[in-house]
Formats: sequence, C-alpha cells, structure tokens
Amino acid sequence: MSGLAVIHGRLGAALADAAAQVEATLERLLPKGEDAQARLYEAMRYATLGGGKRIRAFLVLETARLFNVARRAALRAAAAVEMLHAYSLVHDDLPAMDDDDFRRGKPSTHRAFDEATAILAGDALQSLAFEVLADDDTHSDPAVRALLVHSLAQAAGARGMAGGQMLDLLAQEQTLNEHEVTRLQLLKTGRLITWCCEAGAVLAKAPRPQFLALSHYGRDLGLAFQIADDILDATGTREEIGKTPGKDEAAGKATLVSLMGLERARAHMRFLADQAIGHLDSFDERADLLRELVEFVISRRM
Repeated sequence: MSGLAVIHGRLGAALADAAAQVEATLERLLPKGEDAQARLYEAMRYATLGGGKRIRAFLVLETARLFNVARRAALRAAAAVEMLHAYSLVHDDLPAMDDDDFRRGKPSTHRAFDEATAILAGDALQSLAFEVLADDDTHSDPAVRALLVHSLAQAAGARGMAGGQMLDLLAQEQTLNEHEVTRLQLLKTGRLITWCCEAGAVLAKAPRPQFLALSHYGRDLGLAFQIADDILDATGTREEIGKTPGKDEAAGKATLVSLMGLERARAHMRFLADQAIGHLDSFDERADLLRELVEFVISRRM
C-alpha cells in the first residue's frame, strides 16, 4: 500500500495531487532512449519514479502557492529536489555507506542493477537537478535561477547533506552527544528540507521576513522529521518503513532516540513540531496544509 493511501482528508488529497504532478514532471525531464547510455537512463528512472510520498516536492509546491508562483516553475523546482533526493538515497544505500538492500519497498538501485551503475545514476541525477534549476523554463530571472542553484548546492554539499552523511559514518566509531547528533541531523536531513521550504519564497522574490519564517519552519520540521525517522527505525517493520529497520542500533549509531529514550525523543519532536507551526503565523489560513503536514510527519508509520 502506498504511504499516500493511508493519509486521509485534505492533506492526503493535496499530497496525492502534488505527487502525481511531480511524477509527470519527472517522467518528462528524466532521460530515456535506446542509445548506448540506456542502462544509465533506466537506473535513473528506477531510482526516482514511482516511489515515496514526495514530501520535499510538496513543500516546494506549497510554499510557492503561498505567493501564487506559476505552477510550472514550482513543479520544475520540486522535480529538481526530488532528483537530488533520489541521488542521495541511491548513494546512501551502497555497501560503503548504509548498506541497505531495500528502499521504498523494492530492491535498492545497486541491487536492482549493480554498484557501478547505481553510483553513475546518482551522479547523473545530481547533475540533472542543477541543470533543471538553471534552465530558463524554471524562472525568467537569471538571478533567481542562480540563487536556487547556489542555495541547493550549499544544502547538498560538504556543509549540508554530504557533510551530514560524513558525520553519520563517523558516528559509528565515535560517541556523540545530543548537541552533536542534532548538528548531524540538521546537515544530513534538515538542510535539504529547509531548502524546499525556502524555494517558494525564492521563486516569488518574497520579502525577507517571509523567507525567514519559511526557513525557520523548514529547519524545525527537518529536525522533527529526522526524529520521526529514527523512531520508525527503532520501532517499525520493513513493511511499514519500506527499508530495513534497526539499522542504527545494529551499527551502534547514536540518535536522539538512543540518547534520550523514546519518550523524551517524542516529547522533543512534539516541541519542534509546535515551534515549526508557530513560524507560519503570518501566513494565516493559507498555510494550513503546511501545518497539517507537520502533524502527519510526526505521527506517520510509513
């Protein structure tokens, strides 16, 4: 069963609609063909299409909707971040990283193809994400496109997602405290989610206070999201989470769940969720779906 199938009400409908539109955009933007690189194209599409709840894409689309950004522009930015997210998952699953044979309920890309093809597919997906953002079709203003590219590069690089993954690998050999684990999670998960929440404001050239409100929302949501993931890793089944559970404990990695215990971790997640929701006050009822998303993220079982 799709994760979207168990989300009811307005949020479920909005997530499903956004996922369908992003899927169609990805289908159009991802390469395909029968030329010599066909196996690479197939792996890129396997890693990206038909999986996940597209929460990152939804954040781009919803924050863009707050400012009436053209849907085509928002969809291209949403597709770009999904490509970049897919690349990170492909590489995370490799034996040299998290070594996971399953992702989104199906064999990981390196298991469905091979390690070399998976590495190349991840590399190509990352490059394509920036190609899409830099294209004229994403925004008519080159300064906006440049800012999107620059900020996503920062979110994904050594002081963002890649740096967080390095800290995550080191965490198998070092004892981290709560502050250090929080920093790791801010980089590995939080920076990309924050970018998604900022993207709508960037596309709209929104005033600085509104940009910052969405940035702060994204930061707190990202931290709450990661705690929810860690809780699922500790308590969920493979059928529920679509990947192998218990990996953090087996690897000896410190998480806020292992450091705080389940109850304190849940309480801290609730605090972050309330804080994230509070950052949306200036957007009134227009941000109700973003508020509902916070509640979904911290209560999900998939």
